[in-house]
Amino acid sequence: MISIIVPAFNEEEQLPMLLRHLEASSSGNISEIIVVDGGSTDATATIAKNHPMVFYVPSEKGRAVQMNTGARLAKGEILYFLHVDSLPPSNFDSLIIAEVEKGNKAGCFKMKFDKDHWWLNLMGHFTKVNHITCRGGDQSLYVEMALFDEIGGFDESYKVYEDNEIIRRLYKKKQFTIIKKWITTSARLYDKLGVWNTQWLFIQIYWKRRTGASPEELYSHYYKRVSS
Repeated sequence: MISIIVPAFNEEEQLPMLLRHLEASSSGNISEIIVVDGGSTDATATIAKNHPMVFYVPSEKGRAVQMNTGARLAKGEILYFLHVDSLPPSNFDSLIIAEVEKGNKAGCFKMKFDKDHWWLNLMGHFTKVNHITCRGGDQSLYVEMALFDEIGGFDESYKVYEDNEIIRRLYKKKQFTIIKKWITTSARLYDKLGVWNTQWLFIQIYWKRRTGASPEELYSHYYKRVSS
């Protein structure tokens, strides 16, 4: 069975859509949906608590911290980390289990955006490629519980880039596969900052990490640009 772990912060608009989608798209292999709330001030908590499949957990803010918190409480043999604005394909749970049964203990889906823009379409095309440079948290992440524990979970010093950091460790273990079905993710950050500004920001974060920037430096660089 699969435990879905969703980190959330002020997601009263997006969370109901995700929960409806998960109900409609799963094929009965979900043991629980754990919504880990990083201190929302809107109706996120109420929405989560009122859903029969959701286990609501308050947490310190920070996706790495929130996802580790959810993982510690999870009952399933497979963990599925999912951003609140990413909608997995139909029968996603059966697709994940099929890969684990083949020995592929971690992986993600290929990804497309919900915005029709040639650059975003091109970026989505590259997510078909099984290489670390084509990975990101919006593609979601499944990982067998035992493997997650073995590698030590998410590095909580990262407030951004936490998904890429753990995926890099999974690649080193030679335990990563791409499921050839589309997950659809929101382009809301691209809408907010503009396509080129957002892409340039991600390139800067990637390059800073490659050249030795600390998790704190990455977060400071990201936050200043996203919150301005």
